[in-house]
Amino acid sequence: MKWLRVLVRGATASILTGGMWSLWLLVHLLLSYVPRAQRRWRRKIFRSWGRSLCRVLGVQVEVVGQPSAEPGVLVCNHLTYIDIPVLAGYLDTVFVAKSEIASWPAIGFLSRHMGTIFIDRGRNRSIPDVNRQIDAALAAGDGVVIFPEGTSTSGAAVAPFRASLLEPAAEARRPVHVASISYRTAEGMRPPSEVVCWWGDMEFGPHLLEFLGLKRVYGRLEFGSTSVVESDRKLLAEKLWRAVDQLFIPMA
Repeated sequence: MKWLRVLVRGATASILTGGMWSLWLLVHLLLSYVPRAQRRWRRKIFRSWGRSLCRVLGVQVEVVGQPSAEPGVLVCNHLTYIDIPVLAGYLDTVFVAKSEIASWPAIGFLSRHMGTIFIDRGRNRSIPDVNRQIDAALAAGDGVVIFPEGTSTSGAAVAPFRASLLEPAAEARRPVHVASISYRTAEGMRPPSEVVCWWGDMEFGPHLLEFLGLKRVYGRLEFGSTSVVESDRKLLAEKLWRAVDQLFIPMA
């Protein structure tokens, strides 16, 4: 039964993603001379994909609070690749992601066309360019989601935040919003730190197969009710970490 679930979910997720991509590309080309309409269409299709994919994969999301009505910078803890569709389903946003994802088969291709901003975390010289791209996305009316922990974790605690990607928000004294994600599995199943969170030296393929075989995953996405404004990026990182940590529910 588990392997049947893996096959059905894997196939359905692929068909869903391929179908939505084809629909996005068709309308994107038709709107090639209307950039604003293109961006609105991308946001709509990305949000629909996020919610639909969560349903296909058996991820039931509980949302607490409301995201900001205005596009801006939002920081969140990071646990797994499933964080992307969970957040995409409730935000009109682009993501900042590690540069390796750009070269992944299919996923990298789709990420590039959904406006993802890629960062090479091994090259500090790439930070200014990434910050310029964040500024451009905000100016175009997109929200920007940053995972300032710098990597996904086991969910035992929120890792310290890196301040470098918060420089544009600090310089412009932009309000930065916060959110927190946590997961739990059904009773009797292995803990989410082992089968939902993707962290450390876990291999992607085996982890994905294990995840697809789960009967149900319960996600909790909580948006903070206030924003943080601070001109010093290191102090901003500390304040945002505390805000996310207050929302976060540690996982086993």
